[in-house]
Amino acid sequence: MLPPQRIAGRERRAFHWRTASPWTTCVRVACCSRLRFMWFALMVLTVLCVALQMLGVVRQARSAKVLKIVSEQLVRMPPEIHRPIKHNDWENLWSVSAAIAEEPVDQHPFIQRRDESENPRSEERIEEVLEDKIKKLTSTTKAAPPIEANKLWLGQEFPNQPQRPAFPRRAPEIKITPYSDDNKYRVKSQVDNTVTCQPKNHIVFLKTHKTASSTILNILYRYGESHNLTFALPLNMHSQLFYPAFFAAHFVEGVRTRSVKKFHILCNHMRFSSQEVRKVMPKDTFYFSILRNPVAMMESLFVYYKAIPAFRTVKSLEDFLIHGGRSYNASVPNNHYARNILTFDFGLDNTAPVNDTELDRRSTEVIAAIERDFPLILISEYFDESLVLLKHALCWTLDEVSSFRLNSRSERSRRPLSAETTERIKEWNSLDWRLYQHFNNTFWKRIDSTLGRAKLQQEVELLRAKRRNLEQMCLQEGGAVDPAQVQDSSLKPFQYGAAVIQGYNLRLELNNDTRQLCQRLITPELQYTSALYTKQFPQLAAARATAAKKIAASRNTATHRAVKRNIETNVHTAMPNNTSHNNTNKAIVDEHSLHILAYSVVQNERQNSFDVTRHYKEIKRNSHKHTARKHFINSNIHKEPQEPGLLR
Repeated sequence: MLPPQRIAGRERRAFHWRTASPWTTCVRVACCSRLRFMWFALMVLTVLCVALQMLGVVRQARSAKVLKIVSEQLVRMPPEIHRPIKHNDWENLWSVSAAIAEEPVDQHPFIQRRDESENPRSEERIEEVLEDKIKKLTSTTKAAPPIEANKLWLGQEFPNQPQRPAFPRRAPEIKITPYSDDNKYRVKSQVDNTVTCQPKNHIVFLKTHKTASSTILNILYRYGESHNLTFALPLNMHSQLFYPAFFAAHFVEGVRTRSVKKFHILCNHMRFSSQEVRKVMPKDTFYFSILRNPVAMMESLFVYYKAIPAFRTVKSLEDFLIHGGRSYNASVPNNHYARNILTFDFGLDNTAPVNDTELDRRSTEVIAAIERDFPLILISEYFDESLVLLKHALCWTLDEVSSFRLNSRSERSRRPLSAETTERIKEWNSLDWRLYQHFNNTFWKRIDSTLGRAKLQQEVELLRAKRRNLEQMCLQEGGAVDPAQVQDSSLKPFQYGAAVIQGYNLRLELNNDTRQLCQRLITPELQYTSALYTKQFPQLAAARATAAKKIAASRNTATHRAVKRNIETNVHTAMPNNTSHNNTNKAIVDEHSLHILAYSVVQNERQNSFDVTRHYKEIKRNSHKHTARKHFINSNIHKEPQEPGLLR
């Protein structure tokens, strides 16, 4: 049994623990427990970590102080000037119409300067660092004359300074020089300092109707193929992007299946939709299109699309306009070709305004929408000038924009228009006419502000000379010929409507490389699109070709069987109850069936147009000969049978 003193001590300690505050109780329990040594170790480590953090903060603040003082010393030093900046040089950095603002330019407008009397703190280590930095900088920097009030004037010159190339230009003054493979640069500045630009490979061309857009398409096709670019081609090997429906991203082959990660050029027929196009093309894509005078374009549209409901029932374009377009109904499919087709192609409302006030408002909206999406609009009437402007906008070479006219009509299918008809067309296509007037003006303003008329004419002459050389090198007749005279059937242009679309014949003595170049220049739109599709999607193209052959074979087989059955019926009807003629009839039927099969293979798209009556008449004419031979056949019926071919 414990002594009373120890029992009293335990009771006092227990009372003290019960009456103490909770946090002190926890601390005492932790310190007096068996894990008290672990608690002491954790406290020591915590103190060490805090000390290390504070030391790092102090060192970082000291380094920042040194760098700040060094930067202040560098700001006070004069800048290194590599070349004299003359007022005339700055003029050459901008276009001919840009004004030169002779304002003083601050060297460091974003740096707040200190007073010259302000000195850095005198610390020994900082002074040593500054001395080393200043020695290194002064050994590589030449002293420049003092600049008044820290200002640099455009006309101020600094002697004995090394030269360096001129700054890159936003709108360069172009000196026209012949392009060669040895010449790396595309353009030269007026101050003889070579300035390069990056050729644009991300391009969207809105292909409008009857505006020489097929020639632009051929230029883009050739450029993309030679540079191994990826085209946003129509789905399922179509030639158009499901026009006249609004363009959608899934109209492009490879978008829905995600088999193509990046597209470079989008240039097939479509009804423009800015939001959907931007889903397919990169952000830095260059957009451009081409317009044509609505008067000449309307005459071409009437001839080419004569089969549409609006033009089908009228004899001439004059009759259509005189009667106020009574045959025109905007809700009927394909009638959009008959009115304001340019506005329609840009994805805008092409319905006719009811009055001049609405015409002014809507034409302003149409022009603003096009200018927002398309930085460059070409003009078909000035096609060579447009190609030169396109060359500079894309930073391409003259060879890359050289071309032949494609999908153009022969002169005999063109009709001149009277002054009265011209005015009626302008009124009928009022939105397109306003559109053309505006962009025709901006076209020449752009030329005046960038190239100038004289330099433009020089490059146009170079382009035309290059085209003449290509015609002499590639073409047999030196120009376009009617489709009946095109020798290579794979190069015949597609014929549609009443228009006669011309083609070309290549020279026979061309070598492989030259022939390949020339053939690309004259390949029609449909054939070129199909070839690019086959190149980009070989597996899909092979599968479609196999399926097309199976469909054509099944059609030919069905046609052959149906016609053969009809001929057999007609032959038996013409010569009934004559069993001795079975072999003869079979030979006749088989021979005619072979002719029918050959015809149906060539005309597989017109399998239902075969005229059975014509063959029946031929068989009836031959039946008289069989009647004359009747007695001869019966007399030899017990003899050795002859071959069916000999009986005929």
